Amino acid sequence: MDNSKQLLKSNAIWLVFILEVIIFAVASKGAFVSGGNIINISRQVSYYGIASIGMTFVILIAGIDLSIGSIITLVNVICAFMMVNMGLNMWVAILISLIVATAIGLLNGSMVSRIGIPALIATFSTQTIFEGVAYLISGGRPISGLPAAFSIFGRDTIGPVPICAIIMILCFALGSFILNKTFFGRYFYAIGGNEEAAELSGIRVNRMKTLIYSLSGLFAGLAGIVLLSRSNSAQSTVGKGMEFDVITCVVLGGVSVNGGVGRMSGVVAGVLIIGCLTNGMILMDVSEYIQMVVKGIVLAVAVGIDCMSKKRQAT
Repeated sequence: MDNSKQLLKSNAIWLVFILEVIIFAVASKGAFVSGGNIINISRQVSYYGIASIGMTFVILIAGIDLSIGSIITLVNVICAFMMVNMGLNMWVAILISLIVATAIGLLNGSMVSRIGIPALIATFSTQTIFEGVAYLISGGRPISGLPAAFSIFGRDTIGPVPICAIIMILCFALGSFILNKTFFGRYFYAIGGNEEAAELSGIRVNRMKTLIYSLSGLFAGLAGIVLLSRSNSAQSTVGKGMEFDVITCVVLGGVSVNGGVGRMSGVVAGVLIIGCLTNGMILMDVSEYIQMVVKGIVLAVAVGIDCMSKKRQAT
């Protein structure tokens, strides 16, 4: 009986996903589960799915990264600027953009681990800084005219499957491997569970925090590349608020905001639930402002459940 309860609890998030799909399929008279819409959903979730992997690592150590949206925006702008305005090779521009994204993550990690600035403040400051930098580079104007080959990451397919969805799946597989098969992953859980105990056991906590925030920056940068390829135009506000969706996906997927608890499979479910929720509300012609309210409620409920679960375990 206990095993069946545990199994139900561990897979509850997937049951919620299935129920959501059924509700939207019925409400949209089948349009929601059409082949074209499923492909559209897979494209929509790809970029914040990729970004959610780095955020998972951060939240597992009881941290937060509010700079993800600004990293996505900056990568959009500088990658497009290098290809269009500077004439750089596509692959060189992508490599430099990912290095910049990782460097921002490294900066976040250094401020949190070396200086001791609270993660909320450190990442909020870099969010503000790099949103401004993106605006200064673009002048607030869209950058278009990207090379035709650049569409491979966001708009091309292999058979019926979008390449961006394949990239997301590979990133999730890598994230799962890191958490489950490497000593780094065990360190993530140890730091989130009890940072002081992790330090005493010989884990270099500050170094690991710097690594984790750097990985968050790298995955956010990759998400920015996929989004730029899909939209085919860089906008200085494209990633604004995206960190909210990413955090919601991760927390809804069962990663505890208190750190030390969570699985990558749960985050996959969280990404699919938020992606389907957004797509379904758009299909139902729900106001954008109502969508914001619904997503806010989902995040509050997810965090509330996590906090109540933590209290029950403590008693």
